[in-house]
Amino acid sequence: MTWKPNQPIVSIKDLHKSFGELEVLKGVSMDVMKGEVVCIIGPSGSGKSTLIRCINGLTGIQSGSITVEGQEVHDPNLVMLELRKKVGMVFQQYNLFPHKTALQNVMMAPILVLKENKKEVEVRARKLLAKVRLAEKEDSYPGELSGGQQQRVAIARSLAMNPDVMLFDEVTAALDPETVKEVLVTIRELAEEGMTCILVTHEMGFAREIADHIYFTDQGVIVEHGPPASFFTKASDPRTREFLSQIL
Repeated sequence: MTWKPNQPIVSIKDLHKSFGELEVLKGVSMDVMKGEVVCIIGPSGSGKSTLIRCINGLTGIQSGSITVEGQEVHDPNLVMLELRKKVGMVFQQYNLFPHKTALQNVMMAPILVLKENKKEVEVRARKLLAKVRLAEKEDSYPGELSGGQQQRVAIARSLAMNPDVMLFDEVTAALDPETVKEVLVTIRELAEEGMTCILVTHEMGFAREIADHIYFTDQGVIVEHGPPASFFTKASDPRTREFLSQIL
């Protein structure tokens, strides 16, 4: 099947996922169009992070379907590398290689995985570090960087694979409040450039400002979704209203 840009770039249909007896996703569906920014919010344990890990094949599924650019993610014949080229992911923990500099961290995957030319990758990696405002930290090791700086290196590292979709899983949760903003600014710039972004976040002000669409999950289902303008002011489900009343 050939994917066309007027079709959803990510399409999830009736997704079910269990860990042992515990069903964590109970029939989740959503479509994300190219260039859209989607924020997934909800209480802890509502299945948000599991959902995002299913999108790039890190976690298997019981039933349902997820396609990225028309390709079924959980097709046993899929070469995972093809998916990882399309879908970048940034985690709560930055997982940088401690004995490699910021620049080397960003360069690793294109050289080792995509087998690209080292000189070309280095040029791109320097541009990406400049993009996340870390040009002067190219030669620093992760241990010499703040949490927010390390997270921005992790974002640059993901972008080095030239993905079409970026997934962000609570990327500011482990950061000091003063460094949260610099990471959110980086994500906002990506979104403004037209990158398709799916974010699990508890930064509600940010979600309200950046998202085209917000999904509220609770106990493995999507309770309610809509654009921020209506979602935050006119939520119809009592579970959504209660959640928002606690955090806004």
